[in-house]
Amino acid sequence: LLSQFDPDNTGYISTEKFRSLLQRYGSELDPHKLEVLLALADSNSEGRICYQDFVNLMSNKRSNSFRQAILQGNRRLCSKVLLEETGLSLSQRLIRHVAYETLPREIDRKWYYDSYTCCPPPWFMITITIVAFFLYNGLVLDRFVLQVSHPLYLKNALLYHPQLRAQAWRYLTYIFMHAGIEHLGLNVVLQLLVGVPLEMVHGAARISFVYVAGVVAGSLAVSVADMRAPVVGSSGGVYALVSAHLANIVMNWSGMKCQFKLLRMAVALICMSFEFGRAVWLRFHPSAYPPCPHPSFMAHLGGVMVGITLGVIILRNYEQRLQDQTLWWIFLSIYLIFVLFAIFWNIFAYSLLDLKLPPPP
Repeated sequence: LLSQFDPDNTGYISTEKFRSLLQRYGSELDPHKLEVLLALADSNSEGRICYQDFVNLMSNKRSNSFRQAILQGNRRLCSKVLLEETGLSLSQRLIRHVAYETLPREIDRKWYYDSYTCCPPPWFMITITIVAFFLYNGLVLDRFVLQVSHPLYLKNALLYHPQLRAQAWRYLTYIFMHAGIEHLGLNVVLQLLVGVPLEMVHGAARISFVYVAGVVAGSLAVSVADMRAPVVGSSGGVYALVSAHLANIVMNWSGMKCQFKLLRMAVALICMSFEFGRAVWLRFHPSAYPPCPHPSFMAHLGGVMVGITLGVIILRNYEQRLQDQTLWWIFLSIYLIFVLFAIFWNIFAYSLLDLKLPPPP
């Protein structure tokens, strides 16, 4: 049909002709997609619509030109908002809830609601959580415990220890060990409550990048700023996700429509502050298993720094191309410079400073 309005095969039609098409055939389209098409027409300052943008929309693709058109549009969504729709199934209500938890704009919520198929499911956060839980309770403790710490968490090949820093895998695998059941429990809860919805919206690739970047930054921060301490727990990755999500809510406060957002932010900050304060107190408290000190708290701070820099850029715009964002490259460069600095620090600083490190576990 569009070719009838473009006899010269330019790939464009005027917005007036495009609106006439929508009026004639709009009843056959999904109402959410119809609304996006109208927004596309209203936001176009050149007076013409690209045929490929229309094809991309109908096939659930968002081209860069289409994204820019929507971002520049100022059309207010006048039809019924997604939250007011009734008669939805349980899975549809869950997807709608996730959309309002993570996305600040109604047009993105509707796009996500229409296009999400749960294929693939949020496998990354669930897998990381299951592996951490069973490695800790199964292979290390061989039982469930209800105590602050347990000496066996130190005796494995996964945690980071300053004497074993040459074993590079420990900068990442320490997330699978925890200092106690309460340490494990809090990280598991935060990973599932925050990480799974974020992965449902932004995909495993983006969320795994933020998580792993926070984990690596956490262990490297310890190796630079708290050189005598071991590290266990997934707090670096968890704090990267949570801080990125909270910062995204603050930056888009007026657009976020999640219920009780102020109360929930306060509760999240209180829980994070409590856990961080406990880690600080435990670090400087006399060790119950000398001569090895308690785990460091610096991994938390490394995760937060990743969250409010790289994480915010990744979560700020739904389905935006990272390679087109200047700020993304700036923060990525800063992160890589820190990683390189920390690597050289680990190679040379320990011997130059002549530190007395605790013996390996």
